Amino acid sequence: MEPSSKALTIKQWAHDDRPREKMISKGATALSDAELVAILIGSGTTNETAVGIAQKVLAAAKNNLNELGRFTIKDLTKTKGIGTAKAIAIMAALELGRRRKNSEAINREQITSSNDVIELFQASLADLPHEEFWVLLLNRANKIIERVKISEGGYTATTVDVRKIMKTALEHQAIGLILCHNHPSGNHNPSNEDINITAKIKQAAKTLDISLLDHVIITSGKCFSMADNSMI
Repeated sequence: MEPSSKALTIKQWAHDDRPREKMISKGATALSDAELVAILIGSGTTNETAVGIAQKVLAAAKNNLNELGRFTIKDLTKTKGIGTAKAIAIMAALELGRRRKNSEAINREQITSSNDVIELFQASLADLPHEEFWVLLLNRANKIIERVKISEGGYTATTVDVRKIMKTALEHQAIGLILCHNHPSGNHNPSNEDINITAKIKQAAKTLDISLLDHVIITSGKCFSMADNSMI
């Protein structure tokens, strides 16, 4: 008799190879990305294990967790075996990861480099499907007074009101400004519009004795600092 070609269910796997049991015995770091996603999925289908479905979800995201972080419920449910409830569980876990990273960054009191700005904003801005423009307000010691969202727009651009930025800076008695916005396209290079609005804000700030220190562009991959590239 030919051996059955039917795949083993996770319950038929060796005890230490099952994702949940493996996490208990070896810790979360011992699990692959697919095994972690499989735990979120919970159960497979008649013909596919949760790990197999998780592998397909990751393949749809090009095996890139940053790309997976951009997925919507509609994107996730394109994979057979992923319904709305399982898609929501995956999205909730990804959001918790973003919030953890963001909460760590919020505790930063002083900006010493562009990396500090990236750490502060990347978790919250990198995966957005639209642009958002933020201003970081600093005191004389480059300590953070406040961070303020100025505007949000579409996929390719957002309108920036220079007067609103200056009014916000004066209200908070800021000495320094750092601009930050995201590029949903993933292209970290500044556009001509980015360069032009930076120049306008720098000039307006100068008349009020406020220093524009940097303009940082955020993506889920590389980020760009105008100050680091001698563009401020």
